[in-house]
Amino acid sequence: MLEFSHPATDAGALSFLGRLWAYLSLGATGIITEEATPLIGGLAARSRNLELGAVGLWIASGTWLAGLGLYYIGRLRGSWARRRWPRLRIVMIRAFKIVRRHPWRSSLAVRWAFGLRLTLPVACGAARVPVGPFMVGSAISCLTWAFTFTMLGWAFGQTAMIALGHVRRYEKYLAAIIIIALVVIFRVMRKRHVEDEVVVVLAAGDTGPIPKISQKD
Repeated sequence: MLEFSHPATDAGALSFLGRLWAYLSLGATGIITEEATPLIGGLAARSRNLELGAVGLWIASGTWLAGLGLYYIGRLRGSWARRRWPRLRIVMIRAFKIVRRHPWRSSLAVRWAFGLRLTLPVACGAARVPVGPFMVGSAISCLTWAFTFTMLGWAFGQTAMIALGHVRRYEKYLAAIIIIALVVIFRVMRKRHVEDEVVVVLAAGDTGPIPKISQKD
């Protein structure tokens, strides 16, 4: 992701096209690389003269549009998706029960629901959550998520600047540290089945049985 920009040509600042390419790359990769994108985006804002606010907005917009696309897959092609990916069918059926009872809460959680980030928007579409509330709730979710981790990436770059004196010289190593740390964290969370804990939070207040997303059928 740090290769999206070109060497500075004017007083250390990126060219307009270089910055535009950087923002487009960040917006397009957020749905795939998860927290790595805003963290590295925040680091790039510290070292490459990108605008911190623009980084957060581009990442939020990219993940929001991707989530909206997943919503429409569930709404228009939910049956096909369940047939095409049997594992998705199991998770969707369980998430579907929560979404039907808590549509607004589920919309707000689409970027924060670890283990369900791809499934939850699809389930919202399949459950016929109204488009308006989903768009507003998921936009809030994407904005808060993107800016939280972008700010953390910027703070990480600021700390590195104080410790190392020069961020850009070491940014590839710093990005590698971010990615390795996230891989370790995600593996630990997977082993703990954090997605089930997320479902418990989404189902807060329910009196009936809470579905287990990680349960094997």
